Amino acid sequence: MKLRLLPVAVLALATALTHAADRKLVMIAGPVSHPPLMHEFKAGSMLLQKRLDNIPGLKTVLITNGWPSKMVDGKKVDDNSVFDGAAAVFIYSDGGANHPAVQQERLEVLRALMKKGVSLGLAHYAVEVLAEKGGAEWKDWIGGHYENSFSCNPIWEADYKSLPVHPITRGVKPFKTKDEWYFNMRFRDGKSGVKDILVATPSDAVRDGPYVSPKGPYPHIQAAKGRPETMMWAVERADGGRGFGFTGGHFHLNWQNDDQRRLMLNALVWLAKLEVPAGGVVSAPVSDVEAMQNLDEKKQPAPRPAAAPKLVPPPAKAP
Repeated sequence: MKLRLLPVAVLALATALTHAADRKLVMIAGPVSHPPLMHEFKAGSMLLQKRLDNIPGLKTVLITNGWPSKMVDGKKVDDNSVFDGAAAVFIYSDGGANHPAVQQERLEVLRALMKKGVSLGLAHYAVEVLAEKGGAEWKDWIGGHYENSFSCNPIWEADYKSLPVHPITRGVKPFKTKDEWYFNMRFRDGKSGVKDILVATPSDAVRDGPYVSPKGPYPHIQAAKGRPETMMWAVERADGGRGFGFTGGHFHLNWQNDDQRRLMLNALVWLAKLEVPAGGVVSAPVSDVEAMQNLDEKKQPAPRPAAAPKLVPPPAKAP
């Protein structure tokens, strides 16, 4: 017996099958950090998510203010159910010892996901963890990490004069932006399996510092003058997952740069194991108005007090 489906039913079935096959990308934006227009994790993630809405087969879930959580009996607890069915996880947050992904048992949560072939992408400060607290995992899952006082974090204008052939670079033209571009990462031994995506050569002055913290300069960074450095990289893991590290993203307004933005959008589509369009992800420009939307509420710097008037002593009286 043949089963006849009405056109509406066919459409509904096709839609259901399409949604069932969607790749789920979980985006985690970290809590408030740094002065205005720096480390705008929420606003930056929101404008990226908006431009991923029309990617066929991709479903994005954005968590703001840190690791996903819920209230249970009046107490805030982790809600790791957010990761159910995820194809990829992207974290744009602060890092180091306070990295949201290394608190409590969260590394173990990620470890279980990685074993299933889930991909992991990290942006800016989120590439930094302690060597003994996430370092081995970051090298395994994304290929490397920022290590305090081994890596460095100057603010400088990186000039990406050429780009390699890779899905992440499709449609991206060479570009230049001033950012807190980290370099001298602690990569896997021999940089095994690591594909350079963004490479530029810091000037001698950049290597001589100051860096953001600690200010430096570090002798081993100065000793490598003239050496090209990697500011974004990607890996494909043996477990089937993918990973990338992107060290820019300090200054929010750099998402207005069409090529830097397209690079990140391509990376997120690639991370979810979807085909990146031949010309890269097409995205609307970020206007000045949009760039100022969804910013974190941050304390504005106090106005500088007016200079006190100089006291002029009265003229001495004549004797």
